[in-house]
Amino acid sequence: MKTLSYKLVIQIWIASGLVDGFVSRSAIRLVSRFANFLVFGLLLTAIGAANAAELKGPYTLTSPSGELRLTVSDPEEKGVRYSLTVLGKSVLKESVADIVLQGMRLHLSEAKVIDAKRLTVNRELAPHVQQKSKRVQEHYNQLTLRFDNQLALTFRLFDQGMAYRFTTEQDGGLVVNSETVSLNFDGDHRLLFPEETSFISHNERLYLPKRLSEIGAEQFASLPLLVNVDDIKLVITETGLRDYPGLWLEGNDKQGLNARFPAVVLKSELKQDSDRNEHIIQRADYIASREAISTSSASALFPWRVFAIAQNDAELLTNELSYLLADELAIDASWVKPGQVAWDWWNANNVFGVDFNAGINTQTYKYYIDFAAKYGIEYIVLDEGWHHLDSVLNVVDEIDVEEIIAYGKSKKVNVILWVIWKTLDNELEVALDRFEQWGAAGIKVDFMQRDDQAMVNYYWKIAKLAAQRKLLVDFHGSYKPAGLRRAYPNVITREGVRGLEHNKWADYITAEHNLTLPFIRQLAGPMDYTPGAMVNAQPENFDINFNRPMSKTTRAHQLAMYVVFESPLQMLADTPSHYLREHESTEFITSVPTVWDETQVLSAKISDHIIIARRSGKQWFIGVMGNSKAREFTLDLSFLGSDNTQYQMYSIADGANAHRYASDYSVKREAVTAQSQIKIQLAPSGGWAARLSPVLNSK
Repeated sequence: MKTLSYKLVIQIWIASGLVDGFVSRSAIRLVSRFANFLVFGLLLTAIGAANAAELKGPYTLTSPSGELRLTVSDPEEKGVRYSLTVLGKSVLKESVADIVLQGMRLHLSEAKVIDAKRLTVNRELAPHVQQKSKRVQEHYNQLTLRFDNQLALTFRLFDQGMAYRFTTEQDGGLVVNSETVSLNFDGDHRLLFPEETSFISHNERLYLPKRLSEIGAEQFASLPLLVNVDDIKLVITETGLRDYPGLWLEGNDKQGLNARFPAVVLKSELKQDSDRNEHIIQRADYIASREAISTSSASALFPWRVFAIAQNDAELLTNELSYLLADELAIDASWVKPGQVAWDWWNANNVFGVDFNAGINTQTYKYYIDFAAKYGIEYIVLDEGWHHLDSVLNVVDEIDVEEIIAYGKSKKVNVILWVIWKTLDNELEVALDRFEQWGAAGIKVDFMQRDDQAMVNYYWKIAKLAAQRKLLVDFHGSYKPAGLRRAYPNVITREGVRGLEHNKWADYITAEHNLTLPFIRQLAGPMDYTPGAMVNAQPENFDINFNRPMSKTTRAHQLAMYVVFESPLQMLADTPSHYLREHESTEFITSVPTVWDETQVLSAKISDHIIIARRSGKQWFIGVMGNSKAREFTLDLSFLGSDNTQYQMYSIADGANAHRYASDYSVKREAVTAQSQIKIQLAPSGGWAARLSPVLNSK
C-alpha cells in the first residue's frame, strides 16, 4: 500500500481537532511512519460518526430535481412523522405513519433506528401492456429506516410525488392489528371527496367538492382522492396492494384525513334471493393475517401509500407512480393482446333491422361478431344472461357458447365471458378449464364489491389462474387499480369508476364528471368507463331510460373519450345497429388504438377541459373534451416536431346545432404541419377528436 503524505495526515488531524497547528519534527516523523494506520483509523471514526448522526434523525430526502423535499422526524421522539414540501411550500405537515403487529415488542414511538440506507434509481421501463407511453422513466431517491422491532419503513421521492411502505422481518404468524395513516395539512384546503357509505361498494362515486374541515370522522371515501393544496394538486392512492385490505380515508373534523380499513371478514353470506350481494355477518378486530399471506422474500411487504404531486392539473394525466411502485412482472405476458370490445349489456341487445328476434341467443351474438369483424374490433363480450346464475357452466338453452366462440375465431374476433365472482369461485378451476377448452379469450368478473384482505387475495388468485390458461381479466364491481396489472398484465382493465352505465338509471354523468375522472381515478390505472353512446342529448333533452340509454354529452364528446380515457381493453357500449348506421363515428372509434407510444397533454384543467395528443406508431390522435359551457380553443400542432412532415388530419367536431341536438357533428379533412393552428369550437358538453396520418414523401 502506497504511503500517504504525512502533510495530508497532519492536515486531517488539525481539521478534526486532534492536534493544534504546531507539530514537532519528531511528531512528524512518527506520523510519517504510522500514517496509513492512523488515517485508516481516522476514516473509520469519521464514517462511524456520520452513521451515528444519520441514525439519530431528523432525516431529509429530496426528489431528483430537488423540488420535492421530505423531512422525517426522529422516531424516538414521537414516532414516525413526516412533512413534504414542494418548492418550499408545505403539502403534508407532521403526518403520521405507523403499523401495529400483534405481539410486536415495540411500537414505533418506542423503537430505535438501527440502520438508515439511501439509494438512487434511474432506469427506463418498457411495460408489456403500455398505457400512456411505450417507455416509462423510473427515477427516485430512497431512504429506508430499519428499526429494532423488526420493522422497516421505506420512503421514495420522485419528481412526480412521494410514497412509503412498511416491511417486516417478523417470523411466524403475522397479524396486523392496525395501521395509522394520518395526513395533516397546514390549511383548510379544498378537495374532491368520493364519499362512500359502506365497505360494500363498487367504488363508483361522484367527486364531491368539500373543505377538509367539512369532513367529519363519520365520513369516509374510497381512493383515489384529490386535495388541492392551493396551486399544488395532491392525489392520494395506494399500489402494491396484496394480502392486505384496501385503504380508505375518513375526516377528523379538523384539517386532516385518517386511514380506515375494512377488517378481516370472519363470516358472510349472500343475501336472501341474491346471487351477488353479500351480508357481512362478522368481522375480526384486526385488518390482516399472515395466514392468508404468501411472500417469496424474507420480508412481508405492505402496500405503498402514494402521494402523486402536480404543480399544474395537466401533470396528473401523465403521472405513472401507481405503475412504477407496483409488483414487477410475474408471468410471460407475450400473449396478452389489447383491443376493443363490442358490448351487449348497456344497449340491452337492441339490435334492429334484422330478420331474427334479438336477445341473449346465438344468432344475436353472431351479429355482434359480424359487426366486430367488419370494423376490426378484436373482442365481443357475452354479458349477464348467457348462463343460469346458479352455475357458470349451466348455459341457457338459447346460447351455444362453443359455436359462438368458433364462429368468432373464423372472423378473427375473440369472446370474453361475464361471470359473478362468487359463482365462479364455487367451481373455479373446473370453470376456467372449461373456458379455456371452449377457446374463450377472457373473463369479465363482476360484483366483488369489497376490498378486505380476503377479497384482495381473490383478485390475485384469479389473475394467476387466468394467466395460466391465457385468459384476459376485466374486473367489474371492483376497487380501484392498485398494482396488480403490472405483475399480471392479463388483468388488462377494470371498472371501479362511475361510468356510462349509470346513464341507464341516473342523470349525474355530466361533462364535468367526465372531466374529473382522468385527473383522479385514471391516475390509479386503466378505467373501464365503457364510452361510445350514439344517442346523445344536451342536459335539457336527456332522458333516463334503462333499455334505450343515451349520453348526456355530444357525439364528439363521446368520440374524444376514446383518446382521453385509458383502457387497454376499450368497450363500444352501444348497439351494433347504431354503429352500422353511424359509420363515420364508428370508423373513427375503431381506428383509435387502446395503448400508446407517447402522450402529450396540450392543455387541461379539472372539470373544465382536456386537450391531449397521443401517438401510436407514426399516427397522432387528439382528443378534446369540454364541460357544460360552450368553448373555443386554438390548437397548436407544434408537438408534431420540427421536420416539416405534412399530415392528413381527419377531424370530427360538434355540429352547428349540437347545442340543441347533441348527436350533430361535422367532419373535416385538411393538410396540416407542426406550424398549423387549428380553431376549435365546442358546444356545451362538447368535444372534438382527430386522427393525423403522415403523408408519404411530405418532407
